[in-house]
Amino acid sequence: MPPSADQPPRGRRRGPELEAALLGAAWEELVQVGFAKLTMESVASRAGTGIAVLYRRWANKDDLVLAALKHHRESHPVDLPDTGTLRGDLLAALTGMGEARAAFFAITAAAAFSGLLSGTGLTPAQVRDRIFGDERLSRIHTIYQRAHDRGEIDLDRIPPAVLSMPFDLVRHDLLLDLTALAPARIRSIIDELFLPLVHHYDRGPRPEGTL
Repeated sequence: MPPSADQPPRGRRRGPELEAALLGAAWEELVQVGFAKLTMESVASRAGTGIAVLYRRWANKDDLVLAALKHHRESHPVDLPDTGTLRGDLLAALTGMGEARAAFFAITAAAAFSGLLSGTGLTPAQVRDRIFGDERLSRIHTIYQRAHDRGEIDLDRIPPAVLSMPFDLVRHDLLLDLTALAPARIRSIIDELFLPLVHHYDRGPRPEGTL
């Protein structure tokens, strides 16, 4: 449906405040009615503004939903506590990620299977990159940098794919099960998969291209 004239807004929201309100309304629509029933009109109504305000920022509901998913994730970050050890930090971070992101991944998966992928023409990997971007790796690097500074690991020796593996596995499980991971699964990822690989690379030769 083509955009109609703006309706009188509620209050004097502008700029980032207005955009956050619009994206928040889109997220609430996703949660309550799902991607298939979400419309630009329903989001505008929930946000208390006119539909043209949405169309000035997003060409269609697919772009709006991708932006809403990204905004919700960024505005609800997972805590990265400093426990004093790499293992403790990973246990806390992966547990928090599983608990905080289960509903998010359930809604994202529901949107993908309800037409978001076919509507955008994007692959699942491209959707992931649109939602997570570079922050997907930069935040978790904080955990590894602290461990490096404590002397627990040597970041120059460990391939990036190994560092991202624990978080990638948690995302994989969340997408498949749509529920928080069991504590035993998180301990298995860390103790049986990740830490043995880290110790292997810490003892071995440096990867090519490092000093």
